Amino acid sequence: MKMEFQMLETERVRLSLVEEKLLDVLQLLQQLRDLNISKRTLGKILLNTLESCCDSQHGKPPIVEVLDALYHELAACKLTGSRSLEKTPGHQSLSSSLVISC
Repeated sequence: MKMEFQMLETERVRLSLVEEKLLDVLQLLQQLRDLNISKRTLGKILLNTLESCCDSQHGKPPIVEVLDALYHELAACKLTGSRSLEKTPGHQSLSSSLVISC
């Protein structure tokens, strides 16, 4: 019984993390919509995210890794979008490698 409780608690924590990351991604998507980022650009961001996550071997659960990578890609796009979609010093292109953190 104790083992089952620990497994349920672990799953609850994992789902809470996924929910938190998903909410962050949705907030960024709403902000980008307000900046009038094109659907084509958003599609490229999503495809780049999925490609980078398929190639990586970070050991994270796949959904957490995808949401984290998507968040970073969207945040980078938001930075450029808020500056009239101009490249800013130090900004990496969408196709560059991602730094994935928890």
